[in-house]
Amino acid sequence: MAKALEPAVCARGLGKVYLVADKEPGLAGTLRHFVRRRYRRILAVDGVSFRIEPGEIVGFLGPNGAGKTTTLKMLAGLLQPSTGEVRVLGYEPFERRPGFLRQITLVMGNKQQLIWDLPVLDSLRINAAVYEIDPATARRRTREFAELLEIEEILTQPVRKLSLGQRMKAELMASLFHLPRLLFLDEPTLGLDVNAQTAVRRFLDGYRRRREATILLTSHYMADIEALAGRVMLIHEGRLLYDGGLPELMERFAPYKEVRLELAAEADAAGLAAYGEVEEARGRSARLLVRKGELPRAVAGLLAAYPVRDLSVTEPPLEEVIGRVFREGRL
Repeated sequence: MAKALEPAVCARGLGKVYLVADKEPGLAGTLRHFVRRRYRRILAVDGVSFRIEPGEIVGFLGPNGAGKTTTLKMLAGLLQPSTGEVRVLGYEPFERRPGFLRQITLVMGNKQQLIWDLPVLDSLRINAAVYEIDPATARRRTREFAELLEIEEILTQPVRKLSLGQRMKAELMASLFHLPRLLFLDEPTLGLDVNAQTAVRRFLDGYRRRREATILLTSHYMADIEALAGRVMLIHEGRLLYDGGLPELMERFAPYKEVRLELAAEADAAGLAAYGEVEEARGRSARLLVRKGELPRAVAGLLAAYPVRDLSVTEPPLEEVIGRVFREGRL
C-alpha cells in the first residue's frame, strides 16, 4: 500500500495572544505607566485547525484584523504560537531550520525585499548567493522568470524607478528565485491595475503547476481567489468560520440569484422591493437579490409590471457572499 503524503501544512488549535500595554492619558498616566505597566490581552488567532495537502491552492479570507497575517507569520516561523501546534513541510516553523527556510517563501504586498536603490538584477544576485545558487542556474532562472512575468526590460533599472506593478512582479521573482515548495502570499496583487493582477495570477498558477507547489493566498480581490483557489478558509475575529470549496460556500450561504434589469423608465426601488432585495436602483438600471425558490415568480412579475429592455440572472458576486458571512460572524 502506498504511503500517504504528509500534509504541507497541519495546524491544530493554533492560537496567538498579544499583550498590549494600556496607558492612561496625561502626565499622571505616563508616570503610572513608567512605574507599573498594565497590559491587556488581545486574542488575534483563536484555536484554528486545518490541513493543506501538497499542490493545493487555498484562499485565506477575512476582514482587516481577522487574524490572516498573524496566521501566515506563525506558519512561516516569524511568530511563535501562544497555543496549539503546527507542522509545515514536516518542520516546526518557529525553529527556522535551514531545510525549512529553503522550501518556503512569504510574499507580502505591502512589504518589499528588493533593495530600493539597486537594479533588480543585483537583488537577484544577492538572493542567489544567500541560497547558494550557482551563477549558471541563477542566469537561467532569471531569464525564465523575467520572460514569464514580461519584465525583461526592467531588470537593470533601480527598484525606485519601477512602477508598482513592475515592482510587485520583481518581488515575486525574487521571492521564488530559490524555487520554494510552499508559498505564503499575503495580498500579492495589492494596489495593482487589472492587467498586472491578471499577469501575476497567470504566473502563480503556472508556477504551481510546473513546480507542484502549495499556495496559501490572502487577498481582498475576489478575482484572485476565484481564478486560483479551489478551496477557501474564512477567518473572523481569529476563529475559522468555514473551510471548503467555493461552490459549496455559494450554495450554502447564497440561496439566491442576482437579477439585473435594464428598464425603459426610471427604476422604482420601492416597487421593485416586492420582487426581491434591492441592492441597487439607479437611473434605469437595477439589481436585485431573489431567493432561488422565488425566482420564476419574481422574473414573471418583473416582466409583467415593468418595461424591461434587458434582464439577466447570475450568481451573486463572491465578495457579497463573503461580506455577508463576515457581517453575521457565523455560517
